[in-house]
Amino acid sequence: MKIGFISLGCPKNLVDSEVMLGTAELAGHEITTDADGADVVVVNTCAFIDRAKQESIDAILEMAERKKATGARLVVTGCLAERYRDSLQKDIPEIDAILGTGDVPNILAAIDPGAAPRATAAAPLTFYRRESERGPGPGARVLGVGPVASSHSQARTGMPSDAMASPADRAGDPEPEPRAPVFGVDLPTYLYDAATPRRLTTPGHYAYVKIAEGCDYKCAFCVIPKMRGHYRSRSVESVVQEARQLAARGVKELLLVSQDTTFYGIDRHERDALPRLIRALDEVDDLEWVRLLYLYPTTITDATIAAMAASRTVVRYIDLPLQHASDAVLKRMKRPGTRASYERLLARIRTAMPDVALRTTFIVGFPGETRDDVTELLGFIEAVGFDHVGVFTYSHEEDTSAFALADDVPAAEKIRRQRQVMALQKRLVARRQKARIGGRARLVVDGPSPEHEWVYTGRLAGQAPEIDPLVYLTEADPTRLTPGQFLDVEIVGARGYDLIARPVDH
Repeated sequence: MKIGFISLGCPKNLVDSEVMLGTAELAGHEITTDADGADVVVVNTCAFIDRAKQESIDAILEMAERKKATGARLVVTGCLAERYRDSLQKDIPEIDAILGTGDVPNILAAIDPGAAPRATAAAPLTFYRRESERGPGPGARVLGVGPVASSHSQARTGMPSDAMASPADRAGDPEPEPRAPVFGVDLPTYLYDAATPRRLTTPGHYAYVKIAEGCDYKCAFCVIPKMRGHYRSRSVESVVQEARQLAARGVKELLLVSQDTTFYGIDRHERDALPRLIRALDEVDDLEWVRLLYLYPTTITDATIAAMAASRTVVRYIDLPLQHASDAVLKRMKRPGTRASYERLLARIRTAMPDVALRTTFIVGFPGETRDDVTELLGFIEAVGFDHVGVFTYSHEEDTSAFALADDVPAAEKIRRQRQVMALQKRLVARRQKARIGGRARLVVDGPSPEHEWVYTGRLAGQAPEIDPLVYLTEADPTRLTPGQFLDVEIVGARGYDLIARPVDH
């Protein structure tokens, strides 16, 4: 059978899609990027906030409309399926099978019309069925043979249009929730390992590796623990084995992901598991870069910082979602720490790694946030000087503790605050970009620019794929550039957040 996949949401969701793709391919199914020619279409969904839910629904409805013409079987997987299983089946009868986040191993039974998928109760979902005008919205990946094809059309939503925060930005209070069923079902327990089939959909020189699944935190704005289950780490040996397999296939950069990467091993009662993993990955031949994403301010230890600073492969890049800097807002968010403790942590990181690139995200418009709180946030950003900042507007989500609070910041004011913070960050970045001109750095070539096939793009160690700015190569012969190639470059200019560089001849 020909199988088409659409993957929505975060890199952690993408890994699940790649596992399902690999499982289907190993069973003899053919993977296709042509939805009209597919016998089965799988939509792997996201459901963190309203915009993500509506985007997932739009993608499902688009495929449901195509089903009328093609007769293809429609399978829905992922977070939306985990959270709203019953409502999806009731309101979109074109769906043939639904798999939650813990049902990844059941993908073959879902693909096979003769096998019934597992059915369990789930929370109700309310949405308006809309006739789809375009394909899947921003963040959608049409997965199949060859490179990933991404669509960046505007989302069509009948729900609030607050910007979507990365699911990994919601690690919360370090005290775990009681281990009890949620939504009337047992929490997911699935965790893939190095022996699990997987088909990469990222460019061949980098890949995401999920080192853990789930979350035990209870941020006030987050429902991820209820959709993904409790935190569960893979063993160091399993991760290293997968890293060796990927390196043997030509992968040069590994991006380690989980809901909180610095919580790694704590659930297994392993002391300093992440530093041990870092040292073990240094021994993997042919790996150039290892990038840690989704660190957490209260679980990033001095031992982890020291291991990163001493590592051969781990890049000097800290992705540390802080969410706010006002102590009052942090407390209502159920986020540990204060502005002062964050500043001390960032100072320790910079002492250990003076050349580190700092990335963070913030949420504005949380219930009770005042303009003074935003002023506090602005002062913090200016004082620290982050390399990359994402700012998201708060989305009022059911099944979170914040849902009991009044959503008292108007939508227009949320957007105004978001723009205010980003305007400051733009000014700060412009100043730093100017200071970098004339400097030298190491760069990985990603491939031709979407703007022009004769212009190539790449990234420095301080830039993660898909979420951070790019480097545009000038004075380079495209016929001598290949994705995954590493070059020494000189920074010769800047264009907004992006840099312009030229190769340096040795």
